[in-house]
Formats: sequence, structure tokens, C-alpha cells
Amino acid sequence: MRPSCFRLILPVVLLLGATIVPSRGTERREWVTLTNCQLVASDYNDGDSFRIRGGTNEFIVRLYFVDAPETNLHYAERTREQAEYFGITLDETLKAGAQARDAVRELLREPFVVQTRWASAAGRSKTPRYYCFVKVGGESLAEVLVARGLARTKGVTATLPDGGKSKIFAEKLQALEAEARQKRLGAWTTAPGKKLEAPTQ
Repeated sequence: MRPSCFRLILPVVLLLGATIVPSRGTERREWVTLTNCQLVASDYNDGDSFRIRGGTNEFIVRLYFVDAPETNLHYAERTREQAEYFGITLDETLKAGAQARDAVRELLREPFVVQTRWASAAGRSKTPRYYCFVKVGGESLAEVLVARGLARTKGVTATLPDGGKSKIFAEKLQALEAEARQKRLGAWTTAPGKKLEAPTQ
């Protein structure tokens, strides 16, 4: 190819490359709504992270904003930190984790909605795991878990799919958490009164 031809083609190639790469990033940041999702049985499922089927794809979702008690001691330090937060023993923490897992399994027996922008949430499984919002029966699963005392307000946050501010949603969850603690629900059943901590941003 003659140098003059190369000089004419090179800018076109660079322009196409610049157009393609950013568009992928933009698509990745857009919210995607998956309807009629199904829960998939897995040993790794717990209150805030579980395997689902959306269309023909299977992956693991990790709920934004909340942290449910662990169901085992694979992450002993995290479980101890949760026990301290709720003011309960390790055994009681694991029992609360099992309650959260069972509640999710019961709540998601019917088809549900998942909203995600495919932000990676690394986990134990080799199956891809992404941060998501889950709605069941028109309700936010995160809100339901916190209201039942089966999760705390903590974790990765995001602007809501409808444009709602993360701070406002976090404050709503904190109010639900305070009420669950006052009523001694879920993990708060045997917990002494304590001041709630702000969620990790």
C-alpha cells in the first residue's frame, strides 16, 4: 500500500476504533431490566447473593445496599463483624443468615424482576456475579429483608434505575432497619439496643 493511501485510511480506522470502544462502556453502564426471572437452587445462595435464570442466561446477583448475615463461617471475620453489629452470637448470626436465605427462597418462588448494569461483584463461585436490584411483587427485595431484620444497610450503593438518589434510598433502609431493631425482628431478636452505623459508601 502506498504511503499516501495509508495516510488517508489511518484516520478512518482510528475514528472507528474510538467510536466502538466508548460505546461498549456506555452500554455497560445502562440499566437493563430482566423480567420473569427464576431462582436457581445452589449451595452458595444466601440472603443477599443468589443464582438466577434470566431468559437463557444464568448468573449470580448481589443485592445493592444491603448485607445479610452469613450462613457459614467461610468468611469468619465478616461473620464476626456481623455478629458484633447485630449484637448477637456467631451461632445466632448463622441462624439469622439461614432465615434470610430461606426468606429469599420463599419470596422468589414466583417470577421476579432484576435490574442491573452488569457491575461485577466478585464471589466464591466461578459463575459471573453482578450487583443488582431485585423486585418481587412490586417490592424491593432489599427493603423487605431489612424490614424483616434479615439484612443490614451496608454495601455497594448506586443511583437507582429510575434515577432516584442513593442517599435517599439508603436513608429509607436505615429507617426500616431502626424499626426492625426496635421490634426485635430477625437478627435483632436478642440484640441489645444500639446506635445504627451509617452504610458504607
